[in-house]
Amino acid sequence: MTLYFLIKYLHVLGAIVILGTGSGIAFFMLMAHRSGNADFIARTASTVVFADMLFTLTAVILQPVSGGLLMTLSSTTFAEGWPVLSLALYAVAGLFWIPVVFMQIEMRDLAKAAAMSGQPLPPRYFTLFRRWVGCGFPGFGSVIVILWLMIAKPF
Repeated sequence: MTLYFLIKYLHVLGAIVILGTGSGIAFFMLMAHRSGNADFIARTASTVVFADMLFTLTAVILQPVSGGLLMTLSSTTFAEGWPVLSLALYAVAGLFWIPVVFMQIEMRDLAKAAAMSGQPLPPRYFTLFRRWVGCGFPGFGSVIVILWLMIAKPF
């Protein structure tokens, strides 16, 4: 296996981790939210925050490194256009993902407090959840388009 294909494998693996963790987190948070059970939401959000830090953050850090190495090894330049658009969309995804992490932490804490006190989830939790969903579409959508750009290299 050449160095290029090893790095390409790691780059694709990173994309899979970002997409898989993102879709898994979205699914489990949505299912927990739909239950309305504060304790279940708190436990799910705790796992989600941990998974985001362990898997998503690691992949997010490594993707530009492996992408840059692939560009160098393949003599790809920013004149080709698709890498520029990919990086712009990567920034968009990051601008939506970073606040989502903090929202998940606050939703976890609010759900935990509600569960411990036997109170219903506070209005702030529902506000955060709506924002969390709203950030998910452009953030995750950007990653989907980046994947297409990596494969198609249209321009």
